[in-house]
Amino acid sequence: MDGLRDKTVVVTGASGGIGRAAAIEFARQGAQVALLARGRAGLDGAAREVEAAGGRAMTVSVDVADAEAVEAAAQAVEDELGPIDVWVNVAFSSVFATFEDVTAAEFKRATEVTYLGYVYGTMSALKRMRTRGRGTIVQVGSALAYRGIPLQSAYCGAKHAIQGFNESLRCELLHEKSAIRTTMVQMPALNTTQFTWVLSRLPHQAQPVPPIYQPEVAARAIVWAAAHPQRREYWVGASTVATMIVNSVVPGLLDRYLAKTGFSAQQTDQKRPEDQPANLWEPADEKEDLGFRGIFGDRSLARSTQSWFSEHHGASFLALGSAAATALIGTAALWRRAAR
Repeated sequence: MDGLRDKTVVVTGASGGIGRAAAIEFARQGAQVALLARGRAGLDGAAREVEAAGGRAMTVSVDVADAEAVEAAAQAVEDELGPIDVWVNVAFSSVFATFEDVTAAEFKRATEVTYLGYVYGTMSALKRMRTRGRGTIVQVGSALAYRGIPLQSAYCGAKHAIQGFNESLRCELLHEKSAIRTTMVQMPALNTTQFTWVLSRLPHQAQPVPPIYQPEVAARAIVWAAAHPQRREYWVGASTVATMIVNSVVPGLLDRYLAKTGFSAQQTDQKRPEDQPANLWEPADEKEDLGFRGIFGDRSLARSTQSWFSEHHGASFLALGSAAATALIGTAALWRRAAR
């Protein structure tokens, strides 16, 4: 994508998971990438991979829940790399537990990182983009921005909040006839490191709900959205499309289905390790680089045909047909399960 060559891109949460995979993909497109995260070892590892992919890397250790620190990081990026062209909000933290088992302090912290971190990043990016009248902000979302599931109340709440915040901002930019663009990319279940470093009170190892995709699928969608921000939203993965459509048609039925299956579907048969790290308060990759892929690679898909349809509007009628068929099949399956 020639439009990203030599552009300055900021990625939050860039030491692991989707953020790191996206930073590497931006580098492959010739961008210079500012990597924002807390963990020093993870940042250093990500910087090496960005440079190996052909990009220029800059690392900034920052907690996105600190608005002043985010503002200082944005200024440091512009001082070293030049004007920010693209800002990608990815950073998050959460708790795997029933709502009853999450403390008020933990819920607040997860919300500050996962929701307010996006708000603060957007504020700092927009402040600079307005002076130039151009720029793109990409909000990395989830199917869970539309559909809440059990055991992830803090994360789902934050993603719903991001969705509403981004829509409000987009309307304001349209009202101003601004050339600054904001778009959101809704993700499916991904094989990232989050399942082994997010605070968990589950008895068994947390896992993404299948089907699972490799983080590179998300990375390619983010980079595409950054280069084509005219679309208000991109949906990645057939499971994301099916979830959102079924939820809009029979949300009550989906409530009951998830109440019955959502607990087991998010846990493996293995006990959760007692010494599993938790990155809610402190970075899990401060001293050890944990990469960006999780432990479910043998069950993860490397590509998403639906994502290609989402990106290419000329084939959108096929995407719509595929989505509708998937949703109908999913709805029928839910009805059969509910009947049993």
